[in-house]
Amino acid sequence: MTTTRVLVTGFEPFAGATSNPSGDLARLVARHSATYEELGIDVRGVVLPVTFAGAAAALERAVAEHSPDVVVALGLAEGRDAITPERVAINLDDARIPDNDGAQPIDVAIEMGGPAARFTGLPVKTMVAAIREAGVPASVSLSAGSFVCNHVAYVLGGIAERHPGLRAGFVHVPATPDLVPPGASTPTLRLDELERGIRVAIITAATTTHDARAAEGSIH
Repeated sequence: MTTTRVLVTGFEPFAGATSNPSGDLARLVARHSATYEELGIDVRGVVLPVTFAGAAAALERAVAEHSPDVVVALGLAEGRDAITPERVAINLDDARIPDNDGAQPIDVAIEMGGPAARFTGLPVKTMVAAIREAGVPASVSLSAGSFVCNHVAYVLGGIAERHPGLRAGFVHVPATPDLVPPGASTPTLRLDELERGIRVAIITAATTTHDARAAEGSIH
């Protein structure tokens, strides 16, 4: 059986938080080796820094080290109520808050002369359907924001362009309950729910090369 190598990345905590579910997930999902081995999938997890300067470099090193066939990059989107595979990343850093190095680029191109946007190489609609089937809320997102998550998603698209055959994309996850103050109305999902959904997303991304034709767009 041919093995499909999958690299999963997440982020360290930022903005004063003590945890980041995307980084926790990158560590957790790589532990289910038996589940993946049955399907011919080898999963490796890496945690990236929440810095504009460091995240892309760490991502490049991880791809060089693990030589993946598929990359599923994860990030935190507080306020969302579902796992949201991103369809597009834009060539723009516009940071509302500083990164973990204190950098706060405003209206800066990620790649001078690069395309205005890069689209995902993952079957995001099929992934969403599979995550929902597993009992976890999911939807396609058309905006990865303009912070370090979008930066990594855009850079990842460029890496995929330079590595023919590499399929890669970004997925945002909601906050976990530990990140939300008592009484706050911010939606959350438990880490075990997120883990179940992301494991399904990984398997779907590794075993599916063509996306479903389904209505998952946005009116606004």
